[in-house]
Amino acid sequence: MKISVVIHTYNSEKFLERVLNSVSGFDEIVICDMYSTDKTLEIAKKYNTRIIFHEPCNPPEPARNFAIHSATWEWVLVVDSDEVVPLALKQYLYAYIRQSNPPEGLWIPRKNYLMGRFMHGDYPDYILRFFRKEGAYWPPYVHTVPQLAGKTVKIPKQRKDLAFVHLINNPLNLKWRKLNAYTDNEVLKRSGKSYSYWSLFYAPAYRFIKAYILKGGFRDGKAGLVNAGMEAFYKFTTIAKIWESRVKPEDVDPQLKG
Repeated sequence: MKISVVIHTYNSEKFLERVLNSVSGFDEIVICDMYSTDKTLEIAKKYNTRIIFHEPCNPPEPARNFAIHSATWEWVLVVDSDEVVPLALKQYLYAYIRQSNPPEGLWIPRKNYLMGRFMHGDYPDYILRFFRKEGAYWPPYVHTVPQLAGKTVKIPKQRKDLAFVHLINNPLNLKWRKLNAYTDNEVLKRSGKSYSYWSLFYAPAYRFIKAYILKGGFRDGKAGLVNAGMEAFYKFTTIAKIWESRVKPEDVDPQLKG
């Protein structure tokens, strides 16, 4: 059985060579480019890739969906343009599909970094990136997971040798900008949910405790503390923006009305 790798790109020259080196040897590599203006395509053409195009979109999930269903083979591995696939994972995936009736999807752990350090508080950061493409659908919202027809399983978190390596080590000012953009999309994704007054306290607090204490972020020094704080603030900002989006015209102070 064979595996297609799909990667969506937009001005992804920074890490693309390392990413493509890590997935060389798979049966197919599909690059879904959103009309990059840097050296992304030049790099991709040096490898045995099939390049397709999708109009620019943010979040990129529609391009990802298009790439998945453009793949040739039944099993698809979805890789971001800043993620490295370890050799051990490649071997694991081929062994996985040789099983008799394996589950439809596989959750893969991912290693994240901040201030140059591996973040225990973010691990295992499971992502559903390996599955049968038949019937798969990726909702068009940030931080969603593909909807599959059947059962999924997780690689044991103890298998750090199988985890994606997330090469991005963004400076904090860029992480704050991404946090703002991602929480805008969370408002759309969570439009049907309700949040009480208390949720603005306990939900961020739980995110902090989970990242810093339960998952061992305290072992990561100052970077671990910063990461846990950002996890909490992400949740706080999401809830606050949802509340803001539900303000009714009649609730606006009369002095603000024209």
